[in-house]
Amino acid sequence: MYAGTATATASVAAAAVMGAGTLLMSNPGTPVADTPAPRRPVQQVAPVRHATDAMARGPRVYAHRGASAYAPENTLRAVDKADAMGFDWVENDVQLTRDGVLVVMHDTGLARTTDAEEVFPDRAPWAVKDFTAAEISRLDAGSWFGPAYAGTRVPTLHQYLKRLGHNRQSLLLEIKSPEIYPGIERATLKVLDEEGWLDRSHVRDRLVIQSFGADSVRTVHELRPDVVTGFLGAPAVAELPSYAAFADQINPSWTGLSVDYVAAVHALKGPHDKKLRVNAWTVNDSAAALKVHGMGVDGIITNTPDVVRAATKS
Repeated sequence: MYAGTATATASVAAAAVMGAGTLLMSNPGTPVADTPAPRRPVQQVAPVRHATDAMARGPRVYAHRGASAYAPENTLRAVDKADAMGFDWVENDVQLTRDGVLVVMHDTGLARTTDAEEVFPDRAPWAVKDFTAAEISRLDAGSWFGPAYAGTRVPTLHQYLKRLGHNRQSLLLEIKSPEIYPGIERATLKVLDEEGWLDRSHVRDRLVIQSFGADSVRTVHELRPDVVTGFLGAPAVAELPSYAAFADQINPSWTGLSVDYVAAVHALKGPHDKKLRVNAWTVNDSAAALKVHGMGVDGIITNTPDVVRAATKS
């Protein structure tokens, strides 16, 4: 999903200095620590929310690209910030490098959130698919957000999952631009499996895979029918039954959402014979949060999870 965190206000950027966490991939010649934040004592860790709990407490709140209003999006520091704020669920985006490594990055280009143009001045248009993982590991993915985040790296999916595991968080994973990356669904499932995220407990309670590509979502469902899947977008009501064959969630932009549309989605059951869920994105203020909450959405995806939680009492 796209929401302009790069336009964060100065006050938000200042608040970001409070972010917990560290850095990601080592930069040859410039060592960067990769020590995660201390794990919260067990008695203070919020339990993983089951669907029934989420509905009872209000919409589930997803920290979009981590707590991306307060730390650089899709980095481990954004994950740690969400954790420090008490949010169990984070959303991220994955793409494939030239040498087939999955990295966590929203844009198909590196220029907006890294210093790729400076480090590799002759490599325009700086597309993720044109760089190796080692090259991407050299990039600064934090300075654009604020000086306190200089040296922050682009994480691989392996690194990202390890940090979520350390924090005991859950993941709404978006397969980004699948039309650019043939085979990315199988590659993503492979990494998830290698990191222990396809066992029964993760699949049941802690993982959702989504995409704007209907074929990509369908492929994930065919490869791993047990995994919960979501389609990003708002298909016509008449088309919803066909999506319910392979998607457990319909996740539209909040701006075009209505009570009737949410009801139409909820009237159907997905591939796991459970009511389809609706997660609205990207909701960043109290008024919008209250509006979509009133429509009966199951989840809200947001750059400002604290604002949404306060508004909806989730």
